[in-house]
Amino acid sequence: MKEKKQINVEIGRNIKQLRESAGLTQEAFSELVGLGEKHISAIERGAVGLSLPTLQRICTLLSVSADRVLFGQPEEGPADDRTAAVQLVTERLSRLPDRQFWAVKRVLDTVLAAMEPGGGDNHVIPR
Repeated sequence: MKEKKQINVEIGRNIKQLRESAGLTQEAFSELVGLGEKHISAIERGAVGLSLPTLQRICTLLSVSADRVLFGQPEEGPADDRTAAVQLVTERLSRLPDRQFWAVKRVLDTVLAAMEPGGGDNHVIPR
């Protein structure tokens, strides 16, 4: 059996963490990336590496930088889960195309307005 390369193991771990943070199953993720579920599993386990086109598709799909996939969470990054989640969401939002960014903002504004006291009453959905 072929020995796993440490770099593939680290990248696979990063991809799995990012996929899970995005709320995607391996099955859904594999369909969106255009690879088989077994191939995604092998990448996440570090059994195989990934090509540059695959790296690009993963980064685009998850709205993260290649640095995040290759190197993971920065060491000097946030210590707590909430701060880390905010940082990841911010990074993902900043990479969205304009149309998708503004659509997400409208949805978020609507959700936050609904969560305010009396939020379900008389609130206007922004356009």
